[in-house]
Amino acid sequence: MKLKIGLPKGSLQETTFKLFKNAGYAIKLLERSYVPVIDDPELEGLVIRAQEMARYVEDGILDMGITGYDWVLEQDAKVVELVRLKYGKVGFRGVKWVIAVPMDSPIKSVEDLKGKKIATELVSYTKRYLKKRGIEASIEFSWGATEVKPPLLADAIIEVTETGASLKANNLRIVDTILESETVLIANKAAWKDEWKKRKMENIMMLLKGALLAEEKVGLKMNVPKSRLAKVTDILPSLQTPTVSNLSDKDWVAIEVIIDEKVVRDIIPDLKRAGAQGIVEYPLNKVIP
Repeated sequence: MKLKIGLPKGSLQETTFKLFKNAGYAIKLLERSYVPVIDDPELEGLVIRAQEMARYVEDGILDMGITGYDWVLEQDAKVVELVRLKYGKVGFRGVKWVIAVPMDSPIKSVEDLKGKKIATELVSYTKRYLKKRGIEASIEFSWGATEVKPPLLADAIIEVTETGASLKANNLRIVDTILESETVLIANKAAWKDEWKKRKMENIMMLLKGALLAEEKVGLKMNVPKSRLAKVTDILPSLQTPTVSNLSDKDWVAIEVIIDEKVVRDIIPDLKRAGAQGIVEYPLNKVIP
């Protein structure tokens, strides 16, 4: 038996393949191919655009897939949401769909869109969003380069952004955010009811979550005189508590701990001053709480 999994093509592809590698799955894709080679005989993959993923999962062509939560909403797909995976094309983060207009536009709020022309790739969701607020506007599908359309081809755009840099580069300002989205792992409803497929998906989900958590953590190990142990452990944060092991020299111990990468640069000097020696920092592939 095989589990059919959809992997996103385009901006999320490289980060997704890296995440799967850290989770323990090596994925190779030949140029111009859409069928990846996965080093798990129980997995069968297909690389397709994230915008189309939810529909194929809903229809059962794929058992599970990785896409944006925004595209699940856009297609109003009836799928099982397994887990949010907070990463994007430029890093491990979410994205926002924002209303953007030229800097000198009179549009200051969502209500000001009434009667205006809006260009976006997120057409269906945008129509539902405006309808709920009683705002009538002309919504046009944008095939790309949406940022260059105002003011000649559209009064406003609704566009996805991670940093806002592209909008600023095109002399646009953000009016409001209509949707915050993350990468999401979804499953076909029938596949989720299949015992074997469900267990396989749960395994993949666990490993992907562990790989994502590891992106924020590092391991630290060091040797510490027993006389300084309390001072050193007071400095160390940890998922649980530091692992302390005896060394051949009865006056020394070895300490190992998993900590947030962002705090390492601040605490290593403090650890050294507190008496730690031989401090080693190492990267992690997976952290399973």
